[in-house]
Amino acid sequence: MLFELPFYQLFFTDQSLRLASLGLLCSMDTQSKQYIILTGAAGFIGSATAAYFNEQGYENLVLVDDFGSETKRPNWERKNYAHVVERQSLENWLKDWGNEVGYVIHLGARTDTTEFDYSIHQELNVEYSQMLWNFCTENQIPLIYASSAATYGAGELGYDDDHEKPFLLKPLNPYGVSKNEFDKWAIEQVAGLREDIQEEDGWVRPDGSHTPDPVGGPPFWAGLKFFNVYGPNEYHKGRMASVIWHSFNQINATGKVKLFRSHRPDFEDGQQLRDFVYVKDVVKVIMWMFENSNSSNSKFQKEWKRFSGLYNLGTGKARSFYDLAFSTFKGMDQKPNIEFIDMPEDIRDKYQYFTEANMNKLRQAGYDAPFYSLEDGVEDYVRNYLLSRQYL
Repeated sequence: MLFELPFYQLFFTDQSLRLASLGLLCSMDTQSKQYIILTGAAGFIGSATAAYFNEQGYENLVLVDDFGSETKRPNWERKNYAHVVERQSLENWLKDWGNEVGYVIHLGARTDTTEFDYSIHQELNVEYSQMLWNFCTENQIPLIYASSAATYGAGELGYDDDHEKPFLLKPLNPYGVSKNEFDKWAIEQVAGLREDIQEEDGWVRPDGSHTPDPVGGPPFWAGLKFFNVYGPNEYHKGRMASVIWHSFNQINATGKVKLFRSHRPDFEDGQQLRDFVYVKDVVKVIMWMFENSNSSNSKFQKEWKRFSGLYNLGTGKARSFYDLAFSTFKGMDQKPNIEFIDMPEDIRDKYQYFTEANMNKLRQAGYDAPFYSLEDGVEDYVRNYLLSRQYL
């Protein structure tokens, strides 16, 4: 049996009404399950997550985003889901449907590292995230949210995902600052709580004071510090898309790739290093956390206090932009032709020359699946997606 998607607080524009009139349907059996809220569902990592959840049999998704962007439409319109909710309507939607929500995966954010108006990042990356954290805390619902390796700044303090470091970090741009501010806020919400005492109507602080307010944290929470993610469904990102995407398009147009020249004496041209992680690995980690923290048989569910926290999500191996460009040429069966150009001045002093995730924490938590190598990930992306513009 099929049913039409509910119109309640979905869209408020003529454009959006057209989306609702497309006849998008989902199976009735999703109604019998608790909903999984997925924000950023029309974006890169969010839509890839929706695709993987569908692949694993989950169709009880509530997709949340700004659905007015035509360039994002192919990312989400063929997914199976229960509801779609406009980003600005989610808080009101939760007032009516919140008791049917069983999990929140918050991947939506303003991710433009060249946007220097901090108020935009504050609203979307901090305050919106705080709203979802408080909802999950009040209703004791697990939460996975997107942090970023941009929080690490120039990397002068290393790339360890412990809970002391965020208070010392100096991100290089407003986006990184906003992500770090929420990480700090999240840590502060749980830092002063007794781990063994939670009363029905509130929390008890170490000094014995009772706090009925929505402080504390969800039963499980994870802030995933994404490193340089690349892969299908990033086609709409333009300037902010991965270097693989840009390299592919440059090769098609000119037969060569332009890479940023190094403006530091300790790095040769093209040898700036990043931890590049394939989006297919990212969604597998999200699924692993979701299923473990959502199952009464898992150690995550039984020992959530120990497993909640910040987690790096890269591969643990930094690779050069030259290697990345070379792999792109190889995936296209073309001879490498690489040219070096000056870096734009507006990002020159805010550019990360080295990132490499310390992955020990995730591994110690039990995640043991291998990650794609740069060569294998780029080849899969180029041959199976970019060449024919396929989506997940």
